[in-house]
Amino acid sequence: MLYGEFGVTLCDEKRATPGYTLFSPLWQSVSYLINMQGEVVHQWNWKGRANAYGQLLPEGNLLWGEADYADRKNDVKTGIRRVDWEGNILWSYFDPTQHHDFRRLKNGNFIYIGLEELPTDAANRVQGGLPGSELEGGKIESDYFREVTPEGKIVWEWHTHIDLDIKKYVVCPLCPRGDYLHVNAIAETKEGGIMISCRHVNLIAVIDKATNKFKWEYQNLDFGHQHDFHQLENGNYMIFANGAHTTRSNALGGSQVIEIDPENKEHVWTYKGSPPHTFNSRHISGAQRLSSGNTLICEGISGRIFEVTPEGDVVWNFVSPYFSSPDLKGPAGNQNMVFRALRYDAGSSEIGGRLNPNPYKI
Repeated sequence: MLYGEFGVTLCDEKRATPGYTLFSPLWQSVSYLINMQGEVVHQWNWKGRANAYGQLLPEGNLLWGEADYADRKNDVKTGIRRVDWEGNILWSYFDPTQHHDFRRLKNGNFIYIGLEELPTDAANRVQGGLPGSELEGGKIESDYFREVTPEGKIVWEWHTHIDLDIKKYVVCPLCPRGDYLHVNAIAETKEGGIMISCRHVNLIAVIDKATNKFKWEYQNLDFGHQHDFHQLENGNYMIFANGAHTTRSNALGGSQVIEIDPENKEHVWTYKGSPPHTFNSRHISGAQRLSSGNTLICEGISGRIFEVTPEGDVVWNFVSPYFSSPDLKGPAGNQNMVFRALRYDAGSSEIGGRLNPNPYKI
């Protein structure tokens, strides 16, 4: 797309959901809270760069995913931090393989996604994918999940090569074999199950922590390598269906946000662009159901964050003006991508009275 206006380009004050929107421009060293006018009302500055996003916890602390590039002579150090409103570090847990998503669980522990090499016998069971697209030496990596206490003690783990029937889940023929599942979201259900989104096999699933087996799963090629699988307050599930490599991947394909009834897997609500190709992000991205019933959507590739009504009307639209350095190599350079965005009501515990109760003013 050709970028036009930046910042807030539409704000229907009668139908938009007042609040403060949090986002962390990818591969940049800052997290922003903006008001409904797009004005920055608070920010956190970092030494490392965002390798995913940040989320506010109920007490107002920020949980942030970081890649530390301070010492390029060594491997990039990645992990998660919890900081207070002023940016003071309260807790850190670094794992060089941590990627994409992380959460604080209801029990106070933290869970995250990591990456590891599959043993040879497990790698030999991987089906599908682009022929010859394994890593150097024919190696294949896949994901694990780890729950740690605030003291850093590991109390639960799940590993692809131990806990998954690998042959059952076939890699998309257009995706690399070297990165098998490519899990990009992890969350907790109200009942304590662990929700995961496996991009390269178009699978969303819920893990029973007692058995490490799936107690719910749904695989659909037309998700198009989905992101941001999580549960809504009404009990339904929601995903950002990116729309890549699907049977509907034509000029009119586009992305969709889909609400799913877990009982019957019925799609009870869907948002798509009008026309469909006007809403299109083939990777990253996410969505959040707001207190009003509207939905906040992060169209990640274009750095666009917007709000829609249940009927699909756009009532707030923002395009990030924050571009990464053009000196960064590869896709990280000179872009304004946003992995995920979240909005918090002005009266929420996350904001905690620290900002103007009127989110239309500084």
